[in-house]
Amino acid sequence: MFSISTLFDVVRIPPSLFGTTLKKAAINILKEKYESMINADLGYIIMILDAKVNEMGKMIAGDGGTFHRVEFEALTFYPKLQEIVQGEIVDITDFGAFVRIGPTDALLHLSQVMDDYLKSDVKSGMILANQSGRTLKVGSQLRARITAVSLGKAAAMGKIGITCRQPFLGADEWIAEEIKKSESSAKPAKVEAS
Repeated sequence: MFSISTLFDVVRIPPSLFGTTLKKAAINILKEKYESMINADLGYIIMILDAKVNEMGKMIAGDGGTFHRVEFEALTFYPKLQEIVQGEIVDITDFGAFVRIGPTDALLHLSQVMDDYLKSDVKSGMILANQSGRTLKVGSQLRARITAVSLGKAAAMGKIGITCRQPFLGADEWIAEEIKKSESSAKPAKVEAS
């Protein structure tokens, strides 16, 4: 889930940035420090949006820079268990596919695609279903449910697992077929009076 988070920090403004505005200097430093970072509590920090910098800074003996308290807003993405996400397949492997959701990729294991025997064809970039004939390929758009999230220190890049083995999940065209089937079966039958 995307959200805007308010964070606090102290930034060091080096003497080389004294000619720029305090806000601009602080935002540049915050961008370098936080953007593309993964935090166990916030998830993926995508970008710094705005900052309020305390104009009264502190100096430390022997250091030419000034230190300022900063309150700033960051756009974050934290994948939540059981959340439904929309994504695009970016890579096919022997064991499944990687699906781009937000700023990161999630693993869609072959066992989580559908109830069918599946074959992964890495060379052609496709996953083929034996009985239904359905396929997934690089570039396919799909809807999935998040089943596993690991953003702790052990997972430097973060690990996310997803599934499509539930009704109305999977490739967009599969969902359209399911909706058509459910609408046609929901229509009442015509009864003729005798």
